[in-house]
Amino acid sequence: MKGGALFYNPENDRMGIYFDDGTTESGLHCGDPMEVKVDGKWVSTRLEMSEQWYLVGIKDVDSIDGLKVRL
Repeated sequence: MKGGALFYNPENDRMGIYFDDGTTESGLHCGDPMEVKVDGKWVSTRLEMSEQWYLVGIKDVDSIDGLKVRL
């Protein structure tokens, strides 16, 4: 399992991941599954886009940018 942090990539208008090993995934797509850490717990979710990028079922965060993630 690979871990890192979500970030917004303005070059392609997509979310990406800065992985802990120094690599980057710069263009995630709608429906991409992942786990994010919210309130100290790993939660299964998927990435979606409406007017902005969001994670299905994740409501108690100000922004998904910077959230800890693992694939």
